[in-house]
Amino acid sequence: MRDGYDVLVVGAGPAGLAAAAAAAGHGARVGLIDAQAGAGGQVWRREVARTGPALARRGIAAALGHPGVAWLPQTQVVGAEAGALLVEDPQGGRWLGYRALVLAAGARELLLPFPGWTLPGVTGAGGLQALAKQGWPLRGCRVVIAGSGPLLLAAAVTARRHGAELLGVYEQAGGEHLRRFARGLWRWPGKAAQAAWMRARLAGVPYRCGSVVRRASGEARVQAVEVDGPHGLQRIACDLLAVGYGLLPNVELARLLGCALRQSGAHPCVDTDSRQRTSVEGIYAAGELCGIGGRDSARLEGAIAGHAAAGDDAGAARLQRPRRHARRFAERLDRHFALDPRVRALAEADTVICRCEDVPLSALDGHADARSARLATRCGMGACQGRICGGALAELGRFPRDGSRPPLFPARLSTLAADPVSFRDP
Repeated sequence: MRDGYDVLVVGAGPAGLAAAAAAAGHGARVGLIDAQAGAGGQVWRREVARTGPALARRGIAAALGHPGVAWLPQTQVVGAEAGALLVEDPQGGRWLGYRALVLAAGARELLLPFPGWTLPGVTGAGGLQALAKQGWPLRGCRVVIAGSGPLLLAAAVTARRHGAELLGVYEQAGGEHLRRFARGLWRWPGKAAQAAWMRARLAGVPYRCGSVVRRASGEARVQAVEVDGPHGLQRIACDLLAVGYGLLPNVELARLLGCALRQSGAHPCVDTDSRQRTSVEGIYAAGELCGIGGRDSARLEGAIAGHAAAGDDAGAARLQRPRRHARRFAERLDRHFALDPRVRALAEADTVICRCEDVPLSALDGHADARSARLATRCGMGACQGRICGGALAELGRFPRDGSRPPLFPARLSTLAADPVSFRDP
């Protein structure tokens, strides 16, 4: 049996919430699905002991509180055919039909390999933030945060709020790059205020530019890190290490649906026009899926996609100017936080690249593409289906993941056997 919607939105982060609210505002029957139990995505992930920011509460209420929006949590997209998605929730699998589809699947963290990155106690910067919000105990833990971009500050603020002892934030971008970036923030007063607020919350915490974690060491878990900075090598004893080098668009579903992609650096993102339309008729994309741009870009693009999917091109046109302004901020981020070549040279021959299948970097020598490496080493065939190692290998100049195949995520056999023929309006 299929449930049918005028507009089906995949992803309930800032972009998906804005798309759902905009489309429902035109009287469309909207389905909003997300793999998580709560709305908000990663950026607005709910903290177990705190209420979310006001902007998040308003965005979630505008979508989930609208009578035209059907909220479908804990729902994972498994496969697709023309006009319908095969999904699975705790009750089982079914098909969801749509007249228009908005992809707002967001992004995942870019993790780059270095010696010791697989030790217990080593996470991504965004991963540490998510764990802290879900109640992972940090009080009294000595934490080092490293990598690149504003996410480091956000993760540090969250960790400190949960009682962590922050030993330092180590940004790989050089000091001059950061000063140039800061000097241009006057064009985005909200971003400048947000940056000042985070720095104030991190008073007394060392913030070092041009610094890269070269190695993590320990017996049963991480016990120390080696940081390469402007003044040489520094060894820091710690309990936790969080390292993140930005975000990667989740393009798997878009690729499966046949949407055209374009390269953004070493990684693909979905190609859209000014109305967020993809190359496939009736399919729209918004937010990080179209290139990493942050919360403000995501909300604007989601609203544009929602208006356009519901047939209101005038409403979509009114948001073009603020969208371009928000995207210019993202372009500055890319330029001033570009990865130092040192970061791509951290992995050694015996450094594990594919964590799922325990494949070291040296095992991939001599393979020209992902298929060849997969057949010989099983690289990319584990639980994450190459989502981690594929992004890392692309960034290292090796080879990225080479396509998307259903099922996109592990699923029950009964879900894969769900009948795609019948259709029912909600």
